[in-house]
Amino acid sequence: MRGKAWYIAYGVMWTAIFILAMGVEVLRASPPKIFVLHSYEQGNVCGQPQHEGVVAALQEADFIEGHDVQFITYHMDTKRKNNTPQLILEQARIALAKIRSSHPSVLVTLDDNAFRTVALKLVDTSLPIVFSGMNGQPEDYNQKVRFMESRIRPGHNITGVYEKLHVADAFRVHCRLFPSVKKIKIILDTSPTGRAIYKQVNLELANEMVPCKWDINVVKTWEQYKNLILEANKAPEIGAIYPVAILLKNRSGQTYTAPEIFAWTIKNSRKPEIAVNYAFTHLGLFGGAAVDFFSMGKQAGKMVLAILRGQNPGMIPIEEAEKYALVFNLNRARQLGIKIPDDILLAADEVITKVPHRK
Repeated sequence: MRGKAWYIAYGVMWTAIFILAMGVEVLRASPPKIFVLHSYEQGNVCGQPQHEGVVAALQEADFIEGHDVQFITYHMDTKRKNNTPQLILEQARIALAKIRSSHPSVLVTLDDNAFRTVALKLVDTSLPIVFSGMNGQPEDYNQKVRFMESRIRPGHNITGVYEKLHVADAFRVHCRLFPSVKKIKIILDTSPTGRAIYKQVNLELANEMVPCKWDINVVKTWEQYKNLILEANKAPEIGAIYPVAILLKNRSGQTYTAPEIFAWTIKNSRKPEIAVNYAFTHLGLFGGAAVDFFSMGKQAGKMVLAILRGQNPGMIPIEEAEKYALVFNLNRARQLGIKIPDDILLAADEVITKVPHRK
């Protein structure tokens, strides 16, 4: 009888070991899923570098895509294509369905539309959420849906990186390069992002001194934008433009986004452009001190990593984008007849010499 009991116990032990081993294999075969929700289209100059930054942060911690971690991506395309309130909400509905069916470990939202229409629908669920590229003030979103107690200690299931524009740094760098600059013209559009940037610019410039005058111009149409650029050409007091109008429609309803807007700008403007972000310099703008989307994505990626390692997102402080990049487009400089000093070029994070690709 004892022999039979020992035989049964022995069998149970090996069965348990086998089940545990199979469980480990299942875990290995099912790495954590990161759902990256883009506000804009595939390859967008704002969203794609952030995505790559998230991936890079995880890779540096040995979370290799396709092996240690899975990425699921959806592009809402709310700038070029789905850019009416109804179409944006429809994209949010599709995105929410995809998120719920894929059961991700973490949701990452890139830029405001994804956060506003999707992340805020998932407040206080079991899904950890990390945002990146948020232009709207977190406190303003918090008045609509309470997703944080404070930036230092959010307290719910959401944290992320607010997109500080570093406008004052950009203006100081430009005025150091061009001491004769008297005024910088800021150009914005009326999109939700444009309205958020309007507030950002005013907040940042209210808190820091810059060595020149500036004014903000909000344009509603493509025709207004073109007229404003041509008028700026005639104004000697305007030393530079800060173009952040990246979603415009003409009288016929045709949509223009950053690639088309900036292609026209560099052909027709005689003023150097201070690029709001690194990617826009690659589209042909003159450059200067600009938001580094890749670095911002890496900041968000480090938060994702902390969550995967067991940290509660509500205990991870919301951060501002820490880094700006010094980047110049030499083709645009030559076109404008500007010689950038060698010491400035040596200090730059990147000097672009390629002509931007036009589709």
